[in-house]
Amino acid sequence: MIDIHSHILFNVDDGPKTLEDAIDMLKTAANEGITDIISTSHSKHPQFDVPAQVVTEQVKQLQEELDYRQIPLTIHVGHEVRLNDKLVELYRAKQIHTLANTNYLLLELPSNSVPHYTKNIVQALMEEGITPIIAHPERNKGIAEKPERLERLIREGAIAQITAGSVAGHFGKSIQKLSLDLIRGNLVHLYGSDAHNLSTRPFLYKSGLSYLEKKKMTEFVDILLENNFNLLKNRPLTLFEPEIVKNRKWWNLF
Repeated sequence: MIDIHSHILFNVDDGPKTLEDAIDMLKTAANEGITDIISTSHSKHPQFDVPAQVVTEQVKQLQEELDYRQIPLTIHVGHEVRLNDKLVELYRAKQIHTLANTNYLLLELPSNSVPHYTKNIVQALMEEGITPIIAHPERNKGIAEKPERLERLIREGAIAQITAGSVAGHFGKSIQKLSLDLIRGNLVHLYGSDAHNLSTRPFLYKSGLSYLEKKKMTEFVDILLENNFNLLKNRPLTLFEPEIVKNRKWWNLF
C-alpha cells in the first residue's frame, strides 16, 4: 500500500522531532502494510516552509537508515504546498516538490475557506501539466459549508485526497460523516494518512480502510488504493463524474 501524504521528516515542521521519532513512525507505517510513503513536509505554510533541498537530503538520510535497519519501506520526496499566488513560479524554479517527482502536486487550502483565486491557481498548474491534489478537503470549513466549492475545483481539473484519520473518526463524527459523503459523491480520489506522530496524529491507515469496508464501501477502497498506486507511477487516475450536480439534494444534507 502507498501513503501519499505524511509528515515524516524530523525537526523541520510539525512532524517528528528527532531521527528516532521519524524511524519509529516509519516502522509503524511498514507494520501497517505501507510499502511506499511520500514525504510531504509543509511548504509556504504560515508557520513552516521546508526547502526543497532539505527534503531531498533528509529523505536520502532516512532511506539509508531504513535500509540499514532492514525496514521494508521506500520514501519518496514531496511537499504539502500551501495555496499562494506565487505557486507556479515556485514550481518552475524547482523550489517545491511534486509528489514522488510525478505530475501531481499536493495543495493545501486555508483551514477556514476556499479563496476566490484557488480556481486560477488550479488552472495555472494544469497549464503547466501539473494536476493539483486538494489535501484533506473534509477538514476545510468552507467546503463543509458548501461542498460544491470542491466540486467546482474538480471540474477545473483538480482531484482530492481524503485523510485516513478523518474516515476513522479521529477528528470527530461530523468530519467522519463529511468524509464518507464526499467519497460517495465521487469528490475524493486519493487516500493518505497525513500522519505527524504516533500519539495525536497517527497513521490510522488500516483503520480508515476498515471503516470504509464496514460501511460496505469496499469498491471505494479498491479505487483509492489503485489511484495511490497509479499516482506513484505517474499514470492517469480513475475518476468519476461528481454526484453533486446530478443530485442537488446530496449537498443539502450538510
